[in-house]
Amino acid sequence: MLHLIWSIIVGFIVGLIARAIMPGADHMGFWMTAGVGIVGSLIGGVLGNLIKKPEPGSMFHPAGILMSIVGALVLLLVLRFVFHM
Repeated sequence: MLHLIWSIIVGFIVGLIARAIMPGADHMGFWMTAGVGIVGSLIGGVLGNLIKKPEPGSMFHPAGILMSIVGALVLLLVLRFVFHM
């Protein structure tokens, strides 16, 4: 349960950062921002693993928060094209 709460909090922070970087994405509410951050973190994790695998036994990927923001920006860009936001 704590992992889920932590994912929502970190996802919201990542979503806020991505919204601040991407112009025109400031009309989303809390849940949409958290959702963009969480899905962006998943996208960033996949991209990070494609570029470089983390060391065996490491707790997290070294580029974790940065790749999460990049993933959230990619998701916002896709959402902009799909929904013409």
